[in-house]
Amino acid sequence: MVILTSVLTTGALTLTACGSRNDDSKGGDGNVTVTIGVDAPLTGQNSATGLGIQYGAQIAVDDANKNKSVPGVTFKVKALDDKAIPATGQQNASQFVAEKDVLGVVGPLNSGVATQMQQVLSAANLVEISPSNTAPELTQGKDWQTSKSRPFKNYFRTATTDALQGAFAADYAVNGLKKKKAFVVDDKQTYGAGLSKIFKEQFVKQGGQVIGTDHVNTGDRDFSTLATKIKKSGADLLYYGGQYDESQVLTKQLKEAGANIPLFGGDGMFTPTYIKTAGKAAEGDLVTSIGVPVDTLPAAKTFVDTYKAKKYPGDYGTYGSYAYDATTAIIKAVGQVVKDGKIPSDARNQVVDAVQKSSFDGISGKISFDEFGDTTNKQLTVYQVTNGEWKSVKSGVATPK
Repeated sequence: MVILTSVLTTGALTLTACGSRNDDSKGGDGNVTVTIGVDAPLTGQNSATGLGIQYGAQIAVDDANKNKSVPGVTFKVKALDDKAIPATGQQNASQFVAEKDVLGVVGPLNSGVATQMQQVLSAANLVEISPSNTAPELTQGKDWQTSKSRPFKNYFRTATTDALQGAFAADYAVNGLKKKKAFVVDDKQTYGAGLSKIFKEQFVKQGGQVIGTDHVNTGDRDFSTLATKIKKSGADLLYYGGQYDESQVLTKQLKEAGANIPLFGGDGMFTPTYIKTAGKAAEGDLVTSIGVPVDTLPAAKTFVDTYKAKKYPGDYGTYGSYAYDATTAIIKAVGQVVKDGKIPSDARNQVVDAVQKSSFDGISGKISFDEFGDTTNKQLTVYQVTNGEWKSVKSGVATPK
């Protein structure tokens, strides 16, 4: 859910008209254009992963047009930069709603941004599929731990939730790493605080001890006091809930303070940028991320090759394939709604219903959604920095204990 790079405009094309049709049919050079909106941080904080989402969606649209997947329809992408700021995401959502040719939205990256976009898109019956949001309440309601209730029928995601990711990390920390004393830090944001909370609960349930907690602010760069505190606590593991922007600096200062313990985090840290910035201090650090390594999936080979060949910026490995599949789900849904280049007046509503019934083999795995809009693909992977690269060390399915 994050990163840092330069802005791109290829793929953030503006569009005209609207419409579409797909199932596995053909189309592309039609006289009707359908826009798929993409919302993600394309500059500044979290932009590396945000750009991966933008170009994952762009490749899916290019493939659909090339293969004429929908008769009479040309698809285009309109990418808007939310800069990882919730209020900006809300403004972007309003812009997508106002443009009638937009029949679906992919994104956002950050769960905190999603909380501000959901209501706006829901009021317009505009489908939204996030490839990266993991906060459970987005699909299961604020009381999800005791009474699940879906807040918005138009919201879906191809990423599994923190409830599973936090449990998966706790299980590996205790049973894989044999760690017993964890210090837990979060960035106070929806994603980071939620992930840390679940990790703490599951770590204790599995026999571990949380011997200290603390918080940082997004944008912080001086963690010297915190690093000393963690070192003195006697922790054998630091669990961090948040993005790579802060954790890549924290792990460096932690090691400099003499605390030679691994930093373990969630998918918000899973990017090569983390290793590049932290350098040797990142060695041995760990993350959990959704799915299995994209480079190991045969179905994703063409996607990876295309991304590299086009020299798209950003990181495709974290959410690129999930953005591709989210975009494809919208394309297929539009294909069931728009016939012969004619768009019904309630097209957005029908697209929402069609996405709910999605069932196809994507490049990241099987794509379908449960009654809450959550992906039915619950696979997760633990990665560890080994010789300067993220290497998978365990894949599987997690369930809270």
